[in-house]
Amino acid sequence: MNPDLQDLKAKALVIHERLCAVYGCPIPYFHSLDPISELISSLLSHRTRNADSGRAFKALRARYADWRAMMNAPTDEVEQAIQGVTWPEQKAPRLQAVLHAIEERHGSLSLDFLESMPVEEARAWLESIPGIGPKTSAAVLSFSVLRKAALPVDSHHHRVAQRTGLIPLSTAVGPSHAALAALLPEDWDAQAIYDNHEVMMLHGQRCCFFTNPACHRCAVLDLCPVGQGRVEGRRASSVRSEALSDDRHSSRSRER
Repeated sequence: MNPDLQDLKAKALVIHERLCAVYGCPIPYFHSLDPISELISSLLSHRTRNADSGRAFKALRARYADWRAMMNAPTDEVEQAIQGVTWPEQKAPRLQAVLHAIEERHGSLSLDFLESMPVEEARAWLESIPGIGPKTSAAVLSFSVLRKAALPVDSHHHRVAQRTGLIPLSTAVGPSHAALAALLPEDWDAQAIYDNHEVMMLHGQRCCFFTNPACHRCAVLDLCPVGQGRVEGRRASSVRSEALSDDRHSSRSRER
């Protein structure tokens, strides 16, 4: 094995173990939706706060008897139901188009058949449908009642992975799915993979903020090049400020 890859795998495991100690693993699954419902929930959540996408999902369920009814409803009606999400004018037709594609390709409006597929095959089937990317395919397989070992990567997870050096800073969210999954043990089950996503996401939400990350209380600071640089930068700035203050004090003393 490539020594660099071996080191990254070891680092990923240490980060996982430390964050699990902070956030508590195993982490309970946050809901148990069927795969089609999870797909809709995931598509609604793109670039949208969880509370807003959750309300939109509940609004769809309240308005329509089932997902087929939503699929065949007037698009502007669906758009109105999901007004709380970002870009409802794009998501409404996308939701309907994705459901139509599933029914056309599979013959029914169901994704239960994915349970019998290997993870990579199931992800490839989902991602062959326009509008479904790596994050959504992984979410459907991991978060739904399918409970498969697929690793989703959201913006928080991605930020922590970049800053700790698990992936280059130039790696976009899409390609990061395969890169980060390759660092995890091959024998991990669905719960362990889910835990990894959750602790990385939680760390991004509660400590490794987009702006002003709380590096001083980070459990993996010694493994984070970006965090160490920020801490050292603050120390250097503090030293310079103290030196400047001393110089000004000395200057005033000489003037007296």
